[in-house]
Amino acid sequence: MSRYNGPRLKKTRRLGILPGFTNKKNKVKSNIKRKKDFKIKSTYYIRLKEKQKLRFNYILTEQQLLKYINTSLKYNRTGNKFLLKLLNTRLDSIIFCLGMASTIIAAKQLILHKHILVNGRIMNIPNYFCKSNDIITTRNKEKSKFIIQNSIFLSQQKPLAKHLKINSLHNRGLITEIKKLENIEIGFTINELLIVEYYSLKT
Repeated sequence: MSRYNGPRLKKTRRLGILPGFTNKKNKVKSNIKRKKDFKIKSTYYIRLKEKQKLRFNYILTEQQLLKYINTSLKYNRTGNKFLLKLLNTRLDSIIFCLGMASTIIAAKQLILHKHILVNGRIMNIPNYFCKSNDIITTRNKEKSKFIIQNSIFLSQQKPLAKHLKINSLHNRGLITEIKKLENIEIGFTINELLIVEYYSLKT
């Protein structure tokens, strides 16, 4: 299944807040509930919804997510604890968490257009896995600096994750310790165990 390119608010109305997918907010719903809101949700639907939340927030294809599930199960029998850690070590996720991009979609664009350096070298692979003590900076170009400085300025009100440090004056981010990702705040609620169960029932 390819990546979703349709209206983003339509997805967040069904799945809830997904900060990596869009920073736009839906209008407040009225108190009058539709009939379909009262339908009893099946366990399959609940698992599917959790899987879709994760897939859309991190902008993954079905094949990519399945690959991460299998990798996380190799390192952890339940897979749920390692899955989020794996996704949040991706370069596009790190750039988003640093505030260098407003969403993970925007972070992917920065990487693909070669605005990002990792340890002084251009990195144009969004799913590159970052390591402790990696230094993430921008290219020494006015366009690169302007795009990222503007994003950092707008995101300064958000608390920075414990495993990251940012120098806004020099557009420089540092990953201090990947181990601190165990209790990372990802900005939306997700039950990773339900996602693992969804895939285990399909195989």
